[in-house]
Amino acid sequence: MAGNTPTDAASEASQQPPSNNGEGPVSAAGATSSPQQGPEADVSDERGASAKDPERERLVAELDTLRKKYDTAVRAVQAGEKDREEFKQRLTRERERMLDVERGNVAVTLLEAIDELDRCLSASAQDASPLAEGVRMIRDVLLTKVQGTGIERLQVVGQTFDPNVAEAADMEITATPDEDQRIVAELRAGYRLKDRVIRPARVKVAKYIAPAQA
Repeated sequence: MAGNTPTDAASEASQQPPSNNGEGPVSAAGATSSPQQGPEADVSDERGASAKDPERERLVAELDTLRKKYDTAVRAVQAGEKDREEFKQRLTRERERMLDVERGNVAVTLLEAIDELDRCLSASAQDASPLAEGVRMIRDVLLTKVQGTGIERLQVVGQTFDPNVAEAADMEITATPDEDQRIVAELRAGYRLKDRVIRPARVKVAKYIAPAQA
């Protein structure tokens, strides 16, 4: 017969595969076009991944460069702060040193005046007049003012002679070897300011000479 019977149409419909959504048969064109989408999608993903890798590497490299620049800048700032603190400390030490020098110069002038008063009092040691007491009081006040600035008197009598703190103005012969180069008298007081001698003491030093053999 030229036309299909209802039985043949039903048989053909039952032989066609169902659609993806389960709603009925799909055509042959639809069945052949669906499997082609899988490989094309994989190729597209591979191309996108290969395109992203150079971009990612570039960003990582830029990040490393920025991190190195940041570390360099931080070290430079820290070094600058350290140099600034060291410079400030040097200025402070230099200012203190200059103040000590000026303080020492002023003190030396006062010490010379005190020396004059000491000589006057030595010449009139037994004088108990109001004038002598007034001179003694002035001398004590000046010495207290000088010592109040941090100046200390050198204690040299009985010590071994040291040219850094004393000047040998006289010599005394001794027959005892242990007393050789020992300071036996102070002719003028010496003073120091902190660790600097602002005026050396003037002293008499013992000199050992062996006695002549009979």
